[in-house]
Amino acid sequence: MKILNAQTSNFYSELDKIISKRNKIDKVTLKTVEKIINNVRKNKDKALVNYEKKFNNNSKIIPTKKEIDKAIKSLDPKIKKAIDQTYARVKEWHKKQMPKDIYFKDKLNNKFYYKNKAINSVACYVPGNLPSTLIMCATPAIISGVKRIVLCTPRINGKLNSAVYYAASILGIKESYSLGGASAIMALANGTPKVKSVNKIVGPGSKWVALAKKMVFLEGLCGIESANMGPSEILCWADASTFPDIVASSMLAQNEHDKGSMSILLTKDKNLIKKVKLSISNQLKDLPRKKIARKSLNDNAAIIYVKKDKDIIKITNYIGPEHIEILLKNYKKYLNHNIVAGSICIGPYSSMALSDYGPTQHSLPTHGSAKFSSGLGVKDFMTQTSYNQLSKKGVAKLGKSGYLLSKFENLLGHSRSIKKKMENN
Repeated sequence: MKILNAQTSNFYSELDKIISKRNKIDKVTLKTVEKIINNVRKNKDKALVNYEKKFNNNSKIIPTKKEIDKAIKSLDPKIKKAIDQTYARVKEWHKKQMPKDIYFKDKLNNKFYYKNKAINSVACYVPGNLPSTLIMCATPAIISGVKRIVLCTPRINGKLNSAVYYAASILGIKESYSLGGASAIMALANGTPKVKSVNKIVGPGSKWVALAKKMVFLEGLCGIESANMGPSEILCWADASTFPDIVASSMLAQNEHDKGSMSILLTKDKNLIKKVKLSISNQLKDLPRKKIARKSLNDNAAIIYVKKDKDIIKITNYIGPEHIEILLKNYKKYLNHNIVAGSICIGPYSSMALSDYGPTQHSLPTHGSAKFSSGLGVKDFMTQTSYNQLSKKGVAKLGKSGYLLSKFENLLGHSRSIKKKMENN
């Protein structure tokens, strides 16, 4: 974990060494994903089974109803209740996002419509042990009206995750595939004899999954989220009033996700830096996923000393993180600023780890994509179509300017088409 001083002349170049890793695609990963995609394209289910055996100790692409029922039955009732509560909260929140159609009629009696409609099918890609991710991905799709929602989740050591399949049962998802990695993405996008293709794939994943999603999108095989959803990120703002253990736990909560996860602390208090470092070291000792967290901390973590309030905002917006926890005593004075982030937790009681379980979204933009995109929402599962219905008087009036502009742009076919409509009066 690096310690940086925002006052030094080379600060941003040093910061870039950490955050630029998020956007780098090494040649080995690129070639590997391309090979997997082409293999699935050519060999379809045979390729899928080979990859599943190799990476997930799995030979079954489609789980049986008996397997699913057995897995669900084995789940602790307390976990079932927690999943029920999470779904209820997430559903209530996302219902408020439903967009409205637009209708407009001008003085010339021209009519313009803007209609929202759900896409036909979507696959929710869910890492093997995260029922909350399925809830976050599928709930807005359900609210938008998507008819066919598919679960795609890898087995862990050949076994189904009982919590993920329980979540699928209360969400009403009946179609599922036991697949993971880049091969799963290609199968969902292109289809195989056993795996039916979908219009869109959503959900977080490893760098291989994230890259595969971009590739199938560029091929035009299916849609993906507008945001880049890779390994998790957090930026903590803290001061002398903040308990070091709280900061450390918030950072580690992201670092335990993935070796590529990023955590950064911004503070004006030099004493806090030492205390947080010590707390991270202590808390890391009994963390079940400490190997992953330690690697993540070594490669992608930093503590940044800042002198001025304005630097906190400037550095934050330069990074554009997935998550921010504002743990400052006087946090209110910062809230009027335009802060770039996927999600922000405010005050001493708001936990980013807890927000992963709703009601707000946890499938959020990473790799700096919060600068131009948002977390998953109802509109991500809908298309908007515009309708134009011109009146006789309207085309006569508006056609003149359209005719002139199309001729100016040297688009003869356009001007001719407009003129024919005008002459039709």
